[in-house]
Amino acid sequence: MKLKNIISSICAGVVLGLSAAVPVQASAAELTLYSGQHKNATDALIAAFEAKTGIKVNARYGKSNELAHQIMEEGADSPADIIYTEESTPLVMLANKGLLAELDDTVIDVVAEDYRDSHNQWVGVLARSRTVVYDPKLINEADLPKSIFDLQNPQWEGKFAFVPSSGAFQAQLSAMIKLKGYEQAKAWLEGIKKYGKIYRKNTVVLDAVERGEVPFGLINNYYWDKQAKEKGIDNMNSRLYYFGTRDIGDMLTIASIGVLKSSPNQQQAEEFVAFALSPEGQQLLTDLSAQYPLNKSVKTHPSLKPFSELTPPAGTIDLGEYGDGKAAVNLLQEVGLL
Repeated sequence: MKLKNIISSICAGVVLGLSAAVPVQASAAELTLYSGQHKNATDALIAAFEAKTGIKVNARYGKSNELAHQIMEEGADSPADIIYTEESTPLVMLANKGLLAELDDTVIDVVAEDYRDSHNQWVGVLARSRTVVYDPKLINEADLPKSIFDLQNPQWEGKFAFVPSSGAFQAQLSAMIKLKGYEQAKAWLEGIKKYGKIYRKNTVVLDAVERGEVPFGLINNYYWDKQAKEKGIDNMNSRLYYFGTRDIGDMLTIASIGVLKSSPNQQQAEEFVAFALSPEGQQLLTDLSAQYPLNKSVKTHPSLKPFSELTPPAGTIDLGEYGDGKAAVNLLQEVGLL
């Protein structure tokens, strides 16, 4: 999909990095977005895009992997124009099946090469980091585990919480299977089942650490960062801890977007992608979700750990054969955590 002739001035504004509002003509096209991302932030992005372009966007929400598999089943008859997922792996799967269109260089070049497809079929929009939330009154930062693999040891019995049903946890487990092998991932999972405390949601883990119910837990950064922005850091009982050594415990998850090759609205769909990556779209999304913007020109919110200081492990953006999450789910079921 090449933007040889970008007829809407909004798209030109995005490509040139302009922030001034430009009048545009309303389009008769309507887009259908399959979204596995946060509903409130995505709804706000849609509303801003519709106001700026006059292009209507109908959103269907679900789990990212399920939406990707639905598109595979629908094939060329899919009503979706765009898919926006919590992580990159479902889009890697769709790209490998030949279901995604090629995005124009001028749209995706605002994102570093590490966070977009080498063939331009999908691009990262936002990033979030796996991290540890802890209560400094119950455990000193210096005494926290030095690796996520340490948690399979008995010294941590009853001291940490995790959410095996979380999509981010399952993506982290998929990365572990890919990088360390099935047996090592299984041993780790059996260890944390034995010594950790199981919760049903990441927000519940955060609340439990805030109450002093458990010394620390495994969550995504944005749960804590969002609450800290709302309440003020000084009013938080907990803090965030990063292993800082390319550990899988510091894995980044990349919320990503792509346009379906079967879409009859290629240009309008690409305009939506361009808007999501524009400074305006990125600011809106990060303000509402406390995730990291991936447009290189957009600054990380000052309350978040600087993106440049994060140390995620290599080889976890494309999980290859483990990208559909099935191996992780099967292992969780085998160990008795699902």
